[in-house]
Amino acid sequence: QVQLVESGGGLVQPGGSLRLSCAASGFTFSDYGMTWYRQVPGKQREWIAEISSSAVITNYANSVKGRFTISRDNAKNTVTLQMNSLKPDDTAVYYCKASRAQDNFWGQGTQVTVSS
Repeated sequence: QVQLVESGGGLVQPGGSLRLSCAASGFTFSDYGMTWYRQVPGKQREWIAEISSSAVITNYANSVKGRFTISRDNAKNTVTLQMNSLKPDDTAVYYCKASRAQDNFWGQGTQVTVSS
């Protein structure tokens, strides 16, 4: 069955870095665009970064541009979000999503907490 499993979240001090990974299985990963979102309790889920199926195109929300980098390895069926210069406002549950046409698959999320 389709699975997206995020990992790499945790507690980090402001200014620190974390690397999130999303491992995919059960579908042809290289056919799907991949997106990272985040969500704070009581707020809408926020789109933060996306990468095309071939990794040629990447886009970022203004809130993370220059600090976060999305990448993918189609041989390993993984997408990664490198997060640098983290701020308390980056605290959220981070989700990955796979998309192709009408198909959308979500992971279960991983918590990132930025606090001193």
